[in-house]
Amino acid sequence: MSDLICVAAIAGAFGVKGEVRLKSFTADPLAIGEYAPLTTEDGKRSFDVALAGQLPNGLLVRLSGVGTKEEADALKGMKLFVPRDRLPALPDDEYYHADLIGLTVLDTGGTTLGRVKAVLNHGAGDILEVQVPGSSDTVLLPFTLEAVPTVDLASGRIIADPPEGLF
Repeated sequence: MSDLICVAAIAGAFGVKGEVRLKSFTADPLAIGEYAPLTTEDGKRSFDVALAGQLPNGLLVRLSGVGTKEEADALKGMKLFVPRDRLPALPDDEYYHADLIGLTVLDTGGTTLGRVKAVLNHGAGDILEVQVPGSSDTVLLPFTLEAVPTVDLASGRIIADPPEGLF
């Protein structure tokens, strides 16, 4: 498990005073400022966050140290992180996406199905993208209690009961 968790990404500049469009990955997007300071993955830059408004596909924020459109433009695509210990504890049946990536996926009989490559969410719920062993193919596994009855972070594995014919 990584010590840094990605909580936001800068989508680009907004206006001429250094504001940016921010995609928040927190449970409550408007609470992104409570996690500040946000840092770059390499830790070289750190930003305090001030919410300036909401946009259709994200938030309008001011980042400390960013005062011009050019400075904001230079940050486009940058991911912002916080240390894991700054995140709230989760209930037993909830997981941070970063904790699921890399876990081995086994079926209920113990056969290896693959490894979690990514966790996707296109609005209807989370989906695990599972890399099939020895192949470049991936399979999209619904992250539901029916399809994924067991997540064992300590052992680094997921027990899956995928729908018939998925794998």
